[in-house]
Amino acid sequence: MRVYNSLTRKKETLTPLEPDHFKIYVCGPTVYDYFHIGNARPFVVYDTLRRYLLWLGNKVTYVQNFTDIDDKVITRAHTEGITIKELADRMIEEYFHDADALNIMRATIHPRATESLNDIIGLIEILVEKGFAYQAVDGLYFSIDAFPSYGKLSGHNLEDLIAGASERVVESLGKRNPLDFALWKFKKEGEPFWASPWGDGRPGWHIECSAMSLANLGQTIDIHCGGVDLTFPHHENEIAQSEAATGKPFVRYWMHNGFVNINYEKMSKSKDNFFTVRDLASLYPYHILRFFILQAHYRMPINFSDDLLDAAVTSWQRITSCVEHLAFVAGAGEQLSANPQADSDLEKEITTCRYNWQEAMDDDLNTADAIASIFDLVRAANTAAAAEGISDDILLKARETIIELCEILGLEPAKIEEQAIPNEIFTLVNARSQAKEARDFTTADALRDEIEAKGYRVEDTPQGARILPIE
Repeated sequence: MRVYNSLTRKKETLTPLEPDHFKIYVCGPTVYDYFHIGNARPFVVYDTLRRYLLWLGNKVTYVQNFTDIDDKVITRAHTEGITIKELADRMIEEYFHDADALNIMRATIHPRATESLNDIIGLIEILVEKGFAYQAVDGLYFSIDAFPSYGKLSGHNLEDLIAGASERVVESLGKRNPLDFALWKFKKEGEPFWASPWGDGRPGWHIECSAMSLANLGQTIDIHCGGVDLTFPHHENEIAQSEAATGKPFVRYWMHNGFVNINYEKMSKSKDNFFTVRDLASLYPYHILRFFILQAHYRMPINFSDDLLDAAVTSWQRITSCVEHLAFVAGAGEQLSANPQADSDLEKEITTCRYNWQEAMDDDLNTADAIASIFDLVRAANTAAAAEGISDDILLKARETIIELCEILGLEPAKIEEQAIPNEIFTLVNARSQAKEARDFTTADALRDEIEAKGYRVEDTPQGARILPIE
């Protein structure tokens, strides 16, 4: 498998440091509110990466943090008149409600910043001892001038960044460089705080992720994932403080996903142009939201609109309808004749689909092309199902292939199709079939209308009556 490494700016063969064992860190949510569809993209994309690596036979240790101490968390807790722990506990539970519904696997470890204070303080102590950190009036800062390779991930021109930061930021007293970032913030009135060797306070945002990654995955990890908006300054700062402390490479492969845009503008809570996954789930099922996200290559931006989500609904129904139809045709009874050519043609389509699907996934997790290969098999299987003499075994093999490849993407077409049809509908359908055989079409039409009034329709096929829910 090859992935695009943001650090080297090229695709590279993905090989773990330890044989057959990938260590992955993914930046998790800041738990002050429900997460929006833009936040959901990295959660879904890197969950899919994890699933694929597992399917390839690897062990994966997957760490996704919860940032539960942050300016936004403090502000929201104050507004609601509760502690930051009460807010974080509630919002983490809400996160899991949405993440589970999106079929995102639970991480191997979900560390919380407030439960990692010893690791955070220990890391800062190392940076102070090695001369990478200094104390200003309002806290401890990391000196980027002490780390010569600062900027290697983002590739930014540091002189331009310093000039821009100087213009827009009121500098802390004693801060040496406008790009120096906080490791430890001294306590302020009304804010939560913890004891440290330098005084009471709380950690900076960047140091939290470094400490949680180092504590749970070791000094060098295989893959670090997150949105492209985190490249600078968050991931740049993680590299600086982690490598300054350990003297070793922090991450071997950096993977960054593109934005979800609204009218071609980045979706964000600060711009108030966002949709939470919880709100969207009242209009579209969670599995449609996951499918929508995976229909685009993860590094490309997605433009969000109702039309595109409606199109995702239609596309997903093509897959689930095919899965259902293949099961129906294969279970309709014995074949009266054999059709070796039709069997052979569909067998070739199955083989081609598997090959193209894996080629796409191996090419920088190209889920868009992987899904396209599934649709190629859907088309071929639907055509084959209408061929006289096609064998049940090959139809079921095509069905199982579609299900398997979807499930590796975290999509479950077989599960979605499992909707119990009430017995009364079967009774009405059987009565309609008997009326048609007796050529009592008036009764048959009346029964059809009654079935449709109850939310189902009947499709007459050569294999018999097929019952479908009305969408």
